[in-house]
Amino acid sequence: MVAEIISIGTEILMGNITNTNAVYFARQCAALGIDCYYQDVVGDNEERMTQMIRTALDRSDLILLSGGLGPTEDDLTKEVVCKVMGEPLVEDPHTRALIQSYMESHLKSNPDSAITANNWKQALVPEHGIVLDNENGTAPGLIIEKDGKTAVLLPGPPIEMKPLFEERVIPYLRSKQEDILYSHMIKICGIGESAVETEILDLIDSQTNPTLATYAKTGEVHLRVTAKAENEEKALALMAPVEEELKKRFGDHIYTTDEEVTLEEAVVHLMKKRNLHLTTAESCTGGAVASRIVNVPGASEILEQGLVTYSNEAKQRYLGVSKETLEQYGAVSAQTAREMAEGGCRNTGTEACIAITGIAGPGGGTPEKPVGLVYMGCSVNGKTTVKEYQFRGNRTKIREQAVVKALTLLRYCILKQ
Repeated sequence: MVAEIISIGTEILMGNITNTNAVYFARQCAALGIDCYYQDVVGDNEERMTQMIRTALDRSDLILLSGGLGPTEDDLTKEVVCKVMGEPLVEDPHTRALIQSYMESHLKSNPDSAITANNWKQALVPEHGIVLDNENGTAPGLIIEKDGKTAVLLPGPPIEMKPLFEERVIPYLRSKQEDILYSHMIKICGIGESAVETEILDLIDSQTNPTLATYAKTGEVHLRVTAKAENEEKALALMAPVEEELKKRFGDHIYTTDEEVTLEEAVVHLMKKRNLHLTTAESCTGGAVASRIVNVPGASEILEQGLVTYSNEAKQRYLGVSKETLEQYGAVSAQTAREMAEGGCRNTGTEACIAITGIAGPGGGTPEKPVGLVYMGCSVNGKTTVKEYQFRGNRTKIREQAVVKALTLLRYCILKQ
């Protein structure tokens, strides 16, 4: 099955909103084993919408549309798709009753509002279509089948679109396929993309089912293992040998096999397991490492303090970095990073501290210490490791890379013990 994604809305073309729906649809298609060759965006214009939908139906088996199902005159998706597919619109009493109930509930909290005539436009549905009840809004989702082609129409707001897709559209699409794709994600840190690919090139060259694909992230590499099978049990059996081989090759560089787990979550979980408490001592990253840590629910169990020591005076006062070290080696040095990490533990009473000092740019660099030079110190249970990094890119990119490397270094130092 070949799918095409069409996002409707002038506000997307104007850049007023980010098109997250297309990203979501693409990921869902990949997970379902549906090929997706085209993604389109079109404004709220009947002529251009008609042309795009006709083109999509000519070259694809399935089109996934989001947006343009509202009650106003410029919400044209349903009308245009039905016209192109030759499907008349009729009022659905069940959908009208749901809209009535939803609007009455809304009026209780908003007494100054009123149910207007255009609200009933959303009760018009394709005569032979499948109606998907929307519990989070007034616009129902719709599925139209005609001459071997299928159009799925969903509301634009993600809070309405995603539940409809996951609860109703996914089961529908699976019923149309003999085999389904299942996949697992292997997440790796501490090794670059080219090194990872080199290590698994033999697996990629010989793959059939399951398949293996690499995805580069900032400071990370994700490997997706995907198997096609008639059920989950058989797919897992196909994937198991490949996953075991990856674990042998990458060992502790694999921080999770759960697609939903982030690097910071893996670090927090590891620290809880080891009963460790953390202090962050940051200069050029300005608290970004602590921010990533506190994104994790339950981070308060391991994070004691986050110190942003930008100036030399702050490094001395809060971390105990010696004046002599700063004068002899400078704030951006291995010696300062070491003293920051050790002082962080000593002054806050934690078992672990990750410290960062560097030059994020765009200014401040010298031939001896160029922009992107970052030193990190990590102290865990009295043992300190210092690393030097040279990052490339603008200020934001350098800081992003430094944060991921800091989390990776912290995890590495914990695992070493």
